[in-house]
Amino acid sequence: INYYKVRGLDLTQILQQVQARKNVQVYNTGKQEHEVESHMDFKIIEKSHPALFRKEKTYLDFEIHNVDRAVGAIISNEISKIYGAQGLPENTLILNFTGSAGQSFGAFATKGLTMIVSGNTNDYLGKGLSGAKLVIKVPENSTIVPEENIITGNVTLYGATSGEVYINGKAGERFCVRNSGATAVVEGIGDHGCEYMTGGKVVILGTVGRNFGAGMSGGIAYVLDREGTFRNKCNGEGLNIDPVVETEDIAQLKSLVENHYNATLSPLAQRILEQWESYLPKFLKVLPEEYRLALLKLEQEKLVIQ
Repeated sequence: INYYKVRGLDLTQILQQVQARKNVQVYNTGKQEHEVESHMDFKIIEKSHPALFRKEKTYLDFEIHNVDRAVGAIISNEISKIYGAQGLPENTLILNFTGSAGQSFGAFATKGLTMIVSGNTNDYLGKGLSGAKLVIKVPENSTIVPEENIITGNVTLYGATSGEVYINGKAGERFCVRNSGATAVVEGIGDHGCEYMTGGKVVILGTVGRNFGAGMSGGIAYVLDREGTFRNKCNGEGLNIDPVVETEDIAQLKSLVENHYNATLSPLAQRILEQWESYLPKFLKVLPEEYRLALLKLEQEKLVIQ
């Protein structure tokens, strides 16, 4: 190694040349075939020219399988290369998928994309979401009870910055971990929900696992606590947990539940809306204390300016 900081160092006592078995490669000796050219997004790009180049509303249907990973990432790159961070107008390109999507469905998906799965998705749904709308719902002919079944995997919306996600069923663990701006509605989650969340809005219409809100420093979560057990499952450190009583909060919560119903036709969302007055007292608002103080300070500054 020809670098001035290591001159004079003798590392022979801690470094050794390993003698590998015959035909065992210990460094890059050949070209790897990643088969990127067969990625589903290229099929999407081929059929989405009216949306990409003329901003025409376009509907496309595809079957999807669990080997189809990171669907939405490459088409989002194409959109961003043309239109930058502003993307396309909302719902310009609507993609309907049927089946079981692989990991990272909707990863980095940008504005203008609406991606709907009738089936289920794996881990990392909406990773790095950047403005798109994702809808995961049970198939029309399904006999399962959505709020009792997991329909997407772990680590949903990891590092998401904007966009919307509506999940007609339960999600796995670490839901919305490190979410910093996306909006999500789900019908139940596993452990460590909203971990390290810094922004965005979350509505949970079902059961919640343990250690909710660990390290949560921003954003708002509304949790339907029908069994009265949420406080015991919440991390609680630095969090305010209060009934939803403010007019603005009530309007925001109801609007998100309505959006969820409109996107998924969720029977649970329908019941909540039909019996709104009886369900509302069972909702709790989770707000980090430091975030609450920051919002309060911002509101006071606005009043001073006025």
